[in-house]
Amino acid sequence: MASRPGLLTDWPWTPLGSFKYLVLTPLVIDGIYSYATMRDHDKLMVVALMMWRIVHSQVWISFARYQAAKGTKRIVNKSIEFDQVDRERTWDDQIIFNTLIFYLGKVLVLPTNTAPFWRLDGVVLIALLHAGPVEFFYYWFHRALHHHFLYSRYHSHHHSSIVTEPITCTYTYNDAWVLIAAVVHPFAEHIVYTLILGIPLVTTLLCGTISMVSVFLYITYIDFMNNLGHCNFELIPKPFFSLFPPLKFFCYTPSFHSLHHTQFRTNYSLFMPMYDYIYGTNDKCSDSLYETSLEQEEEKTDAIHLTHLTSLDSIYHLRLGFASLSSHPLTSRCYLFLMRPFSLTLSFILTYFSPQTFVFERNRFGDLTLHSHLLPKFSSHYISQRHKERINKMIEAAILEAEKKGVRVMSLGLLNQGEELNGYGEMYVRKHPKLKIRIVDGSSLAAEVVVHSVPVGTREVLFRGQITKVARAIVSSLCQNGIKVLVLREEEHRMLAELLGGDCKENLVLTRNYSPTIWLVGDGLSKEEQKMAGKGTRFLPFSQFPPTKLRKDCFYHTTPAMIIPDSAQNIDSCENWLGRRVMSAWRVGGIVHALEGWEEHECGLHNSILNPPKVWEAALRNGFKPLVLPSLETKGFDNSY
Repeated sequence: MASRPGLLTDWPWTPLGSFKYLVLTPLVIDGIYSYATMRDHDKLMVVALMMWRIVHSQVWISFARYQAAKGTKRIVNKSIEFDQVDRERTWDDQIIFNTLIFYLGKVLVLPTNTAPFWRLDGVVLIALLHAGPVEFFYYWFHRALHHHFLYSRYHSHHHSSIVTEPITCTYTYNDAWVLIAAVVHPFAEHIVYTLILGIPLVTTLLCGTISMVSVFLYITYIDFMNNLGHCNFELIPKPFFSLFPPLKFFCYTPSFHSLHHTQFRTNYSLFMPMYDYIYGTNDKCSDSLYETSLEQEEEKTDAIHLTHLTSLDSIYHLRLGFASLSSHPLTSRCYLFLMRPFSLTLSFILTYFSPQTFVFERNRFGDLTLHSHLLPKFSSHYISQRHKERINKMIEAAILEAEKKGVRVMSLGLLNQGEELNGYGEMYVRKHPKLKIRIVDGSSLAAEVVVHSVPVGTREVLFRGQITKVARAIVSSLCQNGIKVLVLREEEHRMLAELLGGDCKENLVLTRNYSPTIWLVGDGLSKEEQKMAGKGTRFLPFSQFPPTKLRKDCFYHTTPAMIIPDSAQNIDSCENWLGRRVMSAWRVGGIVHALEGWEEHECGLHNSILNPPKVWEAALRNGFKPLVLPSLETKGFDNSY
C-alpha cells in the first residue's frame, strides 16, 4: 500500500520487520517469572493465547492454500498475485496488538486476582452477548463503512482482495495509512472492532463470571470463524443445514461472505447472517452459490511439475508454509533457527509419514492448468542409498496416478531426475512403455538458457563441475559455435571429449588457466577454485542448485531460469531461490512441452528427441523471456538475484 508523505504509515513495531515480536519480550519474561514464582498464572496464559492464535491461523492458511491448489469446491475462479500477498503480509500484527491489550487489561484491571479456570455461566453469557449486541453492533458498523463517504476513506482497501484467504480477514487493520486526522482509517477500524468484540469479555469480567476457558474459547471462535469465512472454497457440508435449517441464520459460510467481497453491498453480518435476513441485505445468490461451490470438481490438470524439499527451512518457503517467506526467494532467516526443534519434528512427520506426493500450487498459462506437486523428501535423502528406492517408487506412483487423471506432461524437478536415481527419468519410460503422459526432464531448455547467457563475442569459457546431461549439451553447443571450452580437470575433459567429433574437439582444451571471465559451473565447484577466479568473473551455473557465493567482486548468475509471461496467472510464490515470476528452466521445459502439444518424451541420457534450439524458440514464442545478465560496472549493482 503506497504511503502518503509526512504521515505515519505503519504500526510502531513495523521497522523491526521479522523481529517485531521482540516488543513482546518484557511481557513474556514477566509472564514466565510470575508463573515460576506462583504469583500469577494469567500473564503466562496471555502469552499462551497469542501462540495458539498464531498456530491456529497458520494451520488455516496452509489448509486453505492446499485446498486452493486442488481447486475443488472453489468459490471465486480468479487468481492471487504478489501484490495481494504483499498487502496481507502483516496479518499477525493484529495478534500482537490484541496481546498487548490483553496484557494491559490484566495488569490494570486484575493486578492481583487470577481468573478461575472454568465457569459455565460465563461461557453461556459470552455466547448470548455475542449473538445479541456484538452481531448487531457489528452489522450496523460494517454497513455504515460501506457508505460511499466512509468506504472510500476507511474500508475500501480491505475489498481490494476479491479472492480471499484466511489472512485477508486481518490485513485491513495492519496497513494503516495514517495516524490521527487525515487517515486513522484501518487503525481506527480495528479499534472499533476490538471494542465491539470485547463486549462479552468486558461484561463477564465486570460480572465476575470470566474464566480462562471462556476467554480461550471465545477468541478461538472469533479466529476460527474469521478464517473460515475468508477461505475461497466451501467446506460446510449440506447436512449441516438440512438437518437443522435455522442454523443458516446463526452460521455463515465461506460462499456467503465471499459474496460480500464481490458484490460489496450485501451480506454485512459478522458470523451470524440473521441480521442480513432481518434487514433485507442478504444476497439472493447466497444459497445457489453455496450449492454450486460444493459441487465444484477438481480442475483437469494438463501438466505437473514434481519437485522436492531442499533445506530444512524450505518447509516454510513452500506456498503452503509462511506466505511472507514463500513470496520471496529462499534465504536463511535468523528466527527460523530458533524454530529448529519444531522444524525437525515437522520434517520428520512430513518425510516419514507422507506416503505419496501431493499438490501445493496451481497456476494458469492461457488454457493450460499447471500443478506443482511435492515429493516430501529433502535433498539429503537423495544422497542416501536406502532412500533412493523409496523415492523412485513415489515418483513412479505419481506418474501412474497422473496418467489415470489424463495429465499430459510431467516434468521432473531438481533431484527427481538424477542420472544415478532414474537415468533422467528414462527408467519409468522403459518400465511403462505405453505411457500416454510425457516425461520431461527439461535439460534441453536448461542447456539453451545457459548457452544464451554467454555474452555475445565471448571466445572462451572455463568449465568446472559435475558432468551432467545439461553440461554435455552446453559444451557441445559452444564448441560447435567456435567457442573454446577450457576444462580444469582431466577426467571431466575425457568425458566431454567422448561426445565431440571432428573439428569440435579442438575447441575443448585441458588447462590450468583460471583467467577466463566466464565460468560455467556446476556441482563440485570448490571454494579454492572460486578464489582462483579473477576479479569481475561471471559464474554461470548449469546445475540445479546455485554455488556458494564467496566472491563479492564477482557476479553469480542464477541457476538456469526464465521470466514467465505476464499472462501467467495465480503466481504468488517464488520457486526456491529464484526471484518473483521466474521459473527454473526445467520447470519451464515441461510447460512448453504441454503448450506445444509435443508427443515425445524428453528424458534419459541418450533419449532426448527434442533438439535444444527447437525448445528455446518455442519458449520464446510462448512469452517466456531470458534473464538479462547485468554489467558488473553498473553503479549500485546488487550481486544477488
